[in-house]
Amino acid sequence: MATMADVARSAGVSVATVSHVLNGTRPVLPHTRQAVLDAIDSLGYTPNTLARSLVTSRTRSIGLAVSAISNPYFTEILQGVEAAALEAGYSLLIADPHDDPEHERKVAQLLHERRVDGMIVAPSARPHDLVGYLRRHAVPTVFLDRVIDTPAGGDEGATPDGGTSWYDQVCAESTAPTARLVTHLAALGHRRIGMVAGMPGLSTTEERVAGYRDGLVAAALAHDERLLVSGDSESASAEQATTALLALPDPPTALVTGNNAMTIGALRALRRLGRSVPDDLALCCFDDFAWADLFSPRLTAVAQPSRELGAQAVRVLLDRLGEPRRPARTVRLACTFAHRTSCGCPEQPGAAGRPEHLEPSTLSEKGTVS
Repeated sequence: MATMADVARSAGVSVATVSHVLNGTRPVLPHTRQAVLDAIDSLGYTPNTLARSLVTSRTRSIGLAVSAISNPYFTEILQGVEAAALEAGYSLLIADPHDDPEHERKVAQLLHERRVDGMIVAPSARPHDLVGYLRRHAVPTVFLDRVIDTPAGGDEGATPDGGTSWYDQVCAESTAPTARLVTHLAALGHRRIGMVAGMPGLSTTEERVAGYRDGLVAAALAHDERLLVSGDSESASAEQATTALLALPDPPTALVTGNNAMTIGALRALRRLGRSVPDDLALCCFDDFAWADLFSPRLTAVAQPSRELGAQAVRVLLDRLGEPRRPARTVRLACTFAHRTSCGCPEQPGAAGRPEHLEPSTLSEKGTVS
């Protein structure tokens, strides 16, 4: 196996120069850099990352903890994280916390014991133990998709020496896009619009429910609590919730679902009950996915920038690693509205499904970057 000294001899440079080329620790003349790279290629040299980590105290690895990796939304986030990490020269360790507060704390400990340089985590609805562990061990962390309350200087948000919060957060806007779905249905004449919401306690659930209520207010519609049900962010629960909605004495004529899994559950309930979309029930969903355009009717949906969310989380984490004392920030990315036909609108050749950019709502967090 070729060594760094072999590369140095072949390129006619010092071992220190080879190290600078590999680690980017000092500028190297272009022709010298190319000579080193050519020598690396011809000798088949592979850097000893373990030895490098002992010297630098960095493993150039990132821990990623997200639940439901099989969900197309999180799969695309994973692809964004992986591509951005690879481009920056980082490897990725992946774990599934299963949205379980106790398990997610164990996952964080496992990743930390593997000496990752930092973590990207989609927290559960009750992340107290997770945040406590990260705080005690000063683990650079970016919370992804779901935000948590970590005010600067607060008990869980403050650094051990009393500095600013290190909990950067990256998520998509949820409130305004959900309101957009409701007002669109109201504009089509619907007066009883139901919602199948996600798991209680998640920020995404709370924000989408807030958007649902904002949409009703904007459309001057009364809010009937019976029309807001929990699908627990899962297909099976959403199927049961949709069934319960349609059994009401005065059921909704339109429905908003809070994520792609719950959309599938709602569609199953409708098929089992012999109801059709949009004739019996207009449907709009949060989360677009690859086959939403293949359903008949085609699903009107809010699309999240999932890959960009993953890539942005990596960039924010690398910024944190490079400048540990920088103020924490929350980055919110805008969604798009894919207007199709499940809402009851006719097909519009050349225009159907064209994405509409949705600006972040005024309810976004103070200091948010979007």
